[in-house]
Amino acid sequence: MRDEVDDLVEAWQRERADLDLGPVEVFSRISRLARHLDLARRRAFTDHEVESWEFDVLAALRRAGGDYALSPGRLLRETLVTSGTMTNRVDRLTARGLVERLPDPHDRRGVLVRLTDEGRRRVDGAFEALLDAERGLLADLPARERTQLAATLRRLMAPFT
Repeated sequence: MRDEVDDLVEAWQRERADLDLGPVEVFSRISRLARHLDLARRRAFTDHEVESWEFDVLAALRRAGGDYALSPGRLLRETLVTSGTMTNRVDRLTARGLVERLPDPHDRRGVLVRLTDEGRRRVDGAFEALLDAERGLLADLPARERTQLAATLRRLMAPFT
């Protein structure tokens, strides 16, 4: 089974036979797969009126469990954005009624960001739609190969975590 990356590698081999193109075979496929995943995410999120950045914040709160609340600092660590970006995101999500700011009961100066019922409904629906889309992307791989792929990608990601 050939794909467009095979054609790309073949062309580079013809032009630059002196180079090891192994990385291109891996990362060009990952890059193309990432584009397909991004499109699937956008469709899943659009159907639930959630932007990708909104999903990231709402999902972090949803995964927190309990009362679905986190400090802004914890949200920063969960979503890997700057403080200013998080402030803007929380402001926008608050305006949409998807989160609310509450006083932190353990820190008089602190606040917690909590998922509202509407925010929970949206993130749950978007997550279910995303899982359906991702299952579709993996449908041609047997379970054993999906497990192997996940393990291989975990090893590839290890230096970045």
